[in-house]
Amino acid sequence: MANSTRGAAFRLRTDGAVKLEEFLRSDYLKECRESFDWSVAHPGPSAAQVFRGTAHQHLNDNANPAATQMYKNLVARGPFADFLAEAWGSQSVWFFAEEIFSKEGGRAGRTPWHQDTSYAPWRGEHWANFWISFQPIPKANSIEIVKGSHRGVRYDGSAYDDPEDPTKPLWGGGLPRLPDIEAERRVDPSRWDVLSWEVRPGDVIVFHGGALHGGAPVNAACPDRHTLVLRFFGDDATFEALPNGKSGFLFPKEPLAHLKSGDPFRSPYFAQLR
Repeated sequence: MANSTRGAAFRLRTDGAVKLEEFLRSDYLKECRESFDWSVAHPGPSAAQVFRGTAHQHLNDNANPAATQMYKNLVARGPFADFLAEAWGSQSVWFFAEEIFSKEGGRAGRTPWHQDTSYAPWRGEHWANFWISFQPIPKANSIEIVKGSHRGVRYDGSAYDDPEDPTKPLWGGGLPRLPDIEAERRVDPSRWDVLSWEVRPGDVIVFHGGALHGGAPVNAACPDRHTLVLRFFGDDATFEALPNGKSGFLFPKEPLAHLKSGDPFRSPYFAQLR
């Protein structure tokens, strides 16, 4: 394993997140942008304007069935599986799905703190989100991740429908309520050990979906942020049902209907890249 990959693997394992500089070539980044633009122009059944009708609203869409083959083809040509197989020591790597975020006009607020494991039935070490921005993003407007939180408590999700209460529970039982990280940081900035980075086109931030994370707002200094997230899993990925047996969001439900908690997270639906 090369020293650069070894260091990134260590930080991904211990911190739950790492920045990879100049990870994507300009020609491949252009392909990613074309896929993102197609997704914006052809929203899927999960597309929504988060906090609709407020200054905080922004477009979010994930796992659009009409885009599945496009993204499978895209990731098959990319460097993601090779990096993860080496970083994880995983024999196999699968592509899960895409997610897009579009914040524009310098007004969209922050994406509430959350864990992806509150919205999808995931457990295990081998989960990774590649966060790809198409604009230069200052650290103050970038994604933020609580260091090491992928190894901590699994909280309830944010309901994403009340900008005045970002901890409003999604499920309302079975998981502890999210802490109000922003309120606590205003009182004591050292209360949470938060990772964030300035990024330039071609850089990516890789993080475990179980880590507490949230997207900072845009403003006059950074009016637009168009982000493509690509999700992957490896050998150490298991299924764990959500409260009340819910199957969650972020993907079509049918491919996992046969799984029980503790089963390996496997389905022919997901493209195996290695």
